[in-house]
This record gives sequence, structure tokens and C-alpha cells, in this order.
Amino acid sequence: MDRRTVMMGLAIAGSGALTTAAAAQSGAENPLIAAFAKTLSAHDINGFAALFTEDYVNHQMSAAAPKPAAGVSAKQATVGFFAGRLKGMPDLSVAIEVSLASGDMAAASFVYTGTHRGEYFGVAPTGKSLRFTSCDIFRIRDGRIAEHWGMGDIAGTLARLKG
Repeated sequence: MDRRTVMMGLAIAGSGALTTAAAAQSGAENPLIAAFAKTLSAHDINGFAALFTEDYVNHQMSAAAPKPAAGVSAKQATVGFFAGRLKGMPDLSVAIEVSLASGDMAAASFVYTGTHRGEYFGVAPTGKSLRFTSCDIFRIRDGRIAEHWGMGDIAGTLARLKG
């Protein structure tokens, strides 16, 4: 079963999400989700940074997204993480596989594609084409991302780079 099927099934099973699932199938997208993909694809890191509240909280803590260093806000750490991704893949493009929204919450499955032409996660450029995914959930406040929960295929990406 693919990720799109799973997300659509969860949306339909969720309370009040049937209309959201229909909107996702028709191509309607949450404007903030669309801006997330658009600013990264345009390599507009300042536009990307503007999508987040100053008190943004990132609940995703992993090797790929460690707790920010002392004196670095979660917003700064997230923007820095994606700036590094853009440097590692200067032709990065981000597509929305499927997105759902309800109230102040939005979720999306993103597909990232690019060529490894700069250092990425400490790996020297390989020239390899990369394709990886992430599933992200956002809480939105005043039109900006206030909180994030997510998971990306960083281990798979590193295996492809080193393999």
C-alpha cells in the first residue's frame, strides 16, 4: 500500500475529514502547505523562514533534526536544516504528493528530488540523483506554522549517497 492510499484512508476515517479528503483528491491544497513546497523549490530561504512563527516548536527530534544548540531557536534550526538541504542539492524540487487540512492542522506527504552536488549530512558531492519523502503535520496559527511533527526518509537518503 502506498503513502497516498494510507493518508487518504486516515483522512476518511478521521472525524470531519471526508471533505478534506475530497479536496485533496481534487488538487485543492492548504495555502501554507503549497507555500512550503513552493519556497523550497524556488530556493527562497527567506520566504521559507517567513512561514514559521517566532515561537515555532519542532516536535521531530532525530539524528536528522536534533535538538537545537543553545541559543538557537527551533525556527532557526529548521531554516538552517533546509538551507543545508538546498546547498547539498542546488536543483532541489519539492512536490506535494497529498495534503489534508482540518481546523488549525494540516498534513502533507512531500516528495523531494534533486542532484547531490554539495555536501549533505557530511557526505561529499556524489552527483547522484536523489528522491526521498517526508510526512509532516503542522499546527497553524495566524497563517504560519506554529508546530511540526514529522518523519523523513533520511536513513534511506544517506544509504543511497554512500552506496
